[in-house]
Amino acid sequence: MTTEPLALPLIDGDIRLEPLAERHRAHLKAACSKDPDIWPIYSVSYDPDHFDSQFDDLLVRPATYPFAILQGERLVGMSAFLNHIPARQTVEIGNSYIVPLLRGTGFNARVKRLLLDRAFACGLRRVEFRVDDRNSRSKAAVAKLGAHLDGVIRAERITWTGHVRDTALFSILSHEWCRPSDG
Repeated sequence: MTTEPLALPLIDGDIRLEPLAERHRAHLKAACSKDPDIWPIYSVSYDPDHFDSQFDDLLVRPATYPFAILQGERLVGMSAFLNHIPARQTVEIGNSYIVPLLRGTGFNARVKRLLLDRAFACGLRRVEFRVDDRNSRSKAAVAKLGAHLDGVIRAERITWTGHVRDTALFSILSHEWCRPSDG
């Protein structure tokens, strides 16, 4: 178990983010398998055919701190701090998935605020979000948090489907962070 402050559990009422571990595999795989239409817009897929290799990769990826998201005792998603670069005082929040039942309810905003609070409490100066430019819902959610659209990085990556993705890059700087209302 790491002592890295970014990787420590987070709690807000009925929401708990705990470091992603093998014990979460089966429940997360089951949740992801019930949402097949979402994966083509993601850069990697957690569908049943790809889940285990992506889960394994996430657990060992350097500079990454993944979380299982629980509501009460039920696993309802995942998110991660990615590409933590201490010398640059930056981190990305991504690899996020929330079950369909909780989308559009404000739940994801609560999760993201926990992550943002932690990042800035750890002394980071910049948090980034990288979103497929086709994903209007995610771009709107990130903007609602107060993130600034820095621009679109053209042909930034090739997704698991072979699509050459343009990536909308958003950021929030530490001095800009104030917890928006649940709105």
